[in-house]
Amino acid sequence: MEAIELFRSHLVVYLSQMRPALDEITGEVVRTRAWMEDDRQRFWQMEMRKHTRRLEDARQELFTASLSQFGEATSLQRMAVQKAQREMYAVEEKLTTLKKWDRDLDNRTAPLVKQMEQLQGFLTVEMEKAVAYLDNVLRAVDAYQNIPPAAAASAEEPK
Repeated sequence: MEAIELFRSHLVVYLSQMRPALDEITGEVVRTRAWMEDDRQRFWQMEMRKHTRRLEDARQELFTASLSQFGEATSLQRMAVQKAQREMYAVEEKLTTLKKWDRDLDNRTAPLVKQMEQLQGFLTVEMEKAVAYLDNVLRAVDAYQNIPPAAAASAEEPK
């Protein structure tokens, strides 16, 4: 009887700890997806606009310097254009990587999230049934223990 009660109490504690842990994991996946799709996407698109503007400005300065025919100035402007191009390519690379990660995140997490949802359903439905079954077993054992010895002996004697 004590072993069944102890097992039941450990099962209830386990269930009470697992549900929040599974909820947190699922929530973390959702938050990560939202972070990548919204926050990071918006950030790198803004960076792309900013670096595109810088590249256009650098090209305009190079054009203006080439018209004024200052030799030193044009080499500085060329370097500025090259630097702006490198920065823009780096941002484009970040956006490409982000899009790849976004696809990969769904491909990699979807099966795991499905398994967690199945586990959560199992814990919610089947393990609750197990706890209820253990409650019934405990009541049955308790009822059996509370039968007076004389009533048990007369119930066992054949008539």
